[in-house]
Amino acid sequence: MALLQQNGYQVVGVDPSVEGVSQAHAAYPELSVHAGSAYDDLAARYGSFPVVVSLDVVEHCFLPRNYARTLFSLVQEGGIAVLSTPYHGYWKNLALALTGAMDRHFTALWDYGHIKFWSIRTLRTLLQDAGFKSIRFLRVGRIPPLAKTMIAIARK
Repeated sequence: MALLQQNGYQVVGVDPSVEGVSQAHAAYPELSVHAGSAYDDLAARYGSFPVVVSLDVVEHCFLPRNYARTLFSLVQEGGIAVLSTPYHGYWKNLALALTGAMDRHFTALWDYGHIKFWSIRTLRTLLQDAGFKSIRFLRVGRIPPLAKTMIAIARK
């Protein structure tokens, strides 16, 4: 957020962690950071934007359709949403299974950890169902079939 604001962009940040918001205010008092979640009516509170960035959020949502509807409501007509989440596809999951890394990777013992695991197909469906069009994906970190992260770029 600070880097974007330093480059002339108007930014608003929202995080469900009151502690995280407090830390952001302490480190960057000039930024507009607020407590809230994807389950709140954020568009009513903050308006809509030409670009909305959501980094590593969707995998933590119990109600991903609510998250996607909120994301859609925050993007202005013709604008874009950019979101990232850990990548899960057939070859990566097969590699995890063959190497015995499934328990470590999908551990149920991680407090506040990942709730959902997304593939390109499932994330595309979520975004399309919310109303997004022209959805593109990039896979980053490692070779594409074993990527760590995927980035979705979706137009409203």
